[in-house]
Amino acid sequence: MKPALTLKLGQQLRMTPQLQQAIRLLQLSTFDLEQEIQEALDSNLMLEELDTDDQQSGDDETSLDPPGETDNSTDTSTDASADTDETGVETDSSGEEITLAANPEVDGEVIPDTSDQIASDNIADELPVDSVWEDVYEESILPTGYSGPDENDENFIDTRNSEGISIQSHLLEQVNLLHLTDTDRYIAMSVIDGLDSEGVLTIPLEDILEGAPLEFELEMDEILAVLHLIQHLDPLGIAARDLRECLLIQLKNMPKDTDWRDEAILVVDQHIKSLANRDFTHISRKTRLKESELKNVITLIQTLNPRPGNDIAVSNTEYVDPDVIVTKRNDRWVVELNPKSAPRIRVNPEYSSLIKRSDNSSDNTYLKTQLQEARWFMKSLQQRNDTLLRVATKIVEYQRGFLEYGDQAMKPLVLHDIAKAVDLHESTISRVTTQKYMHTPAGVFELKYFFSSHVSTHAGGEVSSIAIRALIKKLVAEENPRKPLSDSKIATMLADQNIDVARRTIAKYREALMIPPSNERKQLI
Repeated sequence: MKPALTLKLGQQLRMTPQLQQAIRLLQLSTFDLEQEIQEALDSNLMLEELDTDDQQSGDDETSLDPPGETDNSTDTSTDASADTDETGVETDSSGEEITLAANPEVDGEVIPDTSDQIASDNIADELPVDSVWEDVYEESILPTGYSGPDENDENFIDTRNSEGISIQSHLLEQVNLLHLTDTDRYIAMSVIDGLDSEGVLTIPLEDILEGAPLEFELEMDEILAVLHLIQHLDPLGIAARDLRECLLIQLKNMPKDTDWRDEAILVVDQHIKSLANRDFTHISRKTRLKESELKNVITLIQTLNPRPGNDIAVSNTEYVDPDVIVTKRNDRWVVELNPKSAPRIRVNPEYSSLIKRSDNSSDNTYLKTQLQEARWFMKSLQQRNDTLLRVATKIVEYQRGFLEYGDQAMKPLVLHDIAKAVDLHESTISRVTTQKYMHTPAGVFELKYFFSSHVSTHAGGEVSSIAIRALIKKLVAEENPRKPLSDSKIATMLADQNIDVARRTIAKYREALMIPPSNERKQLI
């Protein structure tokens, strides 16, 4: 072994920082993209956000013709003369880079300010004052029931998005009004701490007894008494140890003259498992109730709340801001980007005008670097929007039947089909459809929802798995409640429609739709 100099010739693929930035922005969700844009606005002095009025003038949209119609005005986002390859560089059909038209907002040219126009107008320095406060401010402008934020509330901004009340805090407010002894309060606190999100007691009472301080000298009767007290607080049936106890507490708290109350207590107390299995014949034989009487008993039981804690449990609703909006206008499906999903930005014309081309000072070099980074960032955003619009447009073109007729008309679609149609790589399609949502007249769907596997038919065609799920849901909704359809029967009925699906596949789709088995769907009419 000795040191030596060698010369090697080879090829190596490297990603430029611009390409890395474009790929990172492409796979970001709407929320993450807003944070990325805000960080760019905070770190780059050349970037500034456009106003809402300016955003409305730059909205991108494309439309699709209905079947059988042609339109010469093809959308620029799906024009074949300008494609985007994996590197994120837009090229024409000959492979040469496209020269983008000059854009004052992007290039940073000076745009006349409104204040300059106002200053140039001939406006008198003094105007006659002929108005009073009541003429300017009218009480009728505000709604009758309007009440603004309390000026004395210093924590208004911090508390307006605060979480709601929890089960523990809701029960503690009631326990504090009972004036319990120290021993009973310790038991109550232990019980409340042992509740889950649905209000069910998850810890054994023996653990509370063993963990109590010796000076309390607790006994099981005392724990049961406090537990019984808490179970009758609001909501009724909270802190129950199982479903049977929860339902019995609510039934026994009803007035004694309630119809079918005693029969419902008997069924829940002794035949709760048969009731869960829908074994109505066994319950009728053991309780000597007729079918019509058992139906009334079950109706009363169904009015109870099996999980009282769900009514007060903390639940933060998360709203989805769609990236693409699809609407139907004049019998044409129009696809457009949501202007609210990401704010539009531009180069600050005042700062860009300070750059001097022949100046090599540190300040001028810093401004040039900031300007170059700002243009790269805006170009990556534009490429992200163009790619998202092209992919969404092609998806709508493939799944036009879903928009017209629903899930049953969904066509089988894979990433390769869209990648081939828009001339992009499958990995790019995967990135652009992840955590991106489309707002349609049928609801908001993730772009991944429109991709599904296929099942072959007897005639040699293909059916989407989403369409099969819709057919299963329809058959279950139309079945006889007294004799529900089994998975084998559903498979036979689909075979009559030339759809070859195995019984295990039906069971898998049924569980995905959260449809219980046939024995649990049985009802009394």
